[in-house]
Amino acid sequence: MKFKLIIAFLLMGIGMQAQDLEPKGTIKDPKKIGEKIHNILLSKRMKEATHQRDSMHALNLAYKKDTTERGIAYRNLDSLFNALTQSHKDLNAKYAGLENDYNDMNNKYTDLIRSSLNRTEQLNMALKEKGEQLLAREKRLAELENLLKRQDSITNALNSIIKKALLSFNSDEITVEMRNGKVYVSMTDKLLFRSGSADVEEKGKDAIKKLAEILNKNSDVAIMIEGHTDNVPIKTAQFKDNWDLSVARSTNIVRLLDEMYKVDAKRLTAAGRGEYLPKATNETAEGRAKNRRTEIVLTPKLDELYKLIEKR
Repeated sequence: MKFKLIIAFLLMGIGMQAQDLEPKGTIKDPKKIGEKIHNILLSKRMKEATHQRDSMHALNLAYKKDTTERGIAYRNLDSLFNALTQSHKDLNAKYAGLENDYNDMNNKYTDLIRSSLNRTEQLNMALKEKGEQLLAREKRLAELENLLKRQDSITNALNSIIKKALLSFNSDEITVEMRNGKVYVSMTDKLLFRSGSADVEEKGKDAIKKLAEILNKNSDVAIMIEGHTDNVPIKTAQFKDNWDLSVARSTNIVRLLDEMYKVDAKRLTAAGRGEYLPKATNETAEGRAKNRRTEIVLTPKLDELYKLIEKR
């Protein structure tokens, strides 16, 4: 600005007009001072214009380069954005599917838990019931065991007492033994009866009397009298066969116990086995003699035992 003012004053001093300063191109071979000043001013303007042009060109190049890079970056970012957008949509779809699966699984799990709880309650109730049944069964078994021990104790004592009471009789006349919790007093027909007869002999009555004395002192013993024969057929006016004879013999002993020795008739049972439950072979005389017998079967009466068995 200061330079322009200086030039203006110089021009005024030399009589140049302002319009003479308008650019007219370079004056070749300037002679006047105004022409020289014109060339100087023009040269300065040219330098400024060139500098501005170069600056603008550089700026334009930089702008174009920046625009290209920005365009490339924008396209890359746009492509990435589109990819991320699609990925986001896919993930949302997967999330929705997983959420549905989760809800289904959660519902199934809840149902399973409820069902499991119900099943567990049922099992617990069943186990409790089974446990109570087992406890009750164990209790009954313990009671049964105690009663069986009691029965064995009574049977052993009874067996011992009867053996001592009948020691005066020979082994071929009376035998006493325990089988299946019972006492079997086996009397041969040699002691009790004559051949083919059901009338009890005096020696036999003596044995039955001693036995009756023991039975009257032990009222909790059931008494069964079983008549047995060999297989030799018998047929008389009084007895049709061996079965008939065995029944008559057992019945006469029952009457003897009841009427003569006052054993409670409610405890007595008469049974005839005939030849059908032999003790020995019927092929020999010795075997047949063993089979001709009357067995008095003594069973301790344990009503508690029968009641306990009925409960099972």
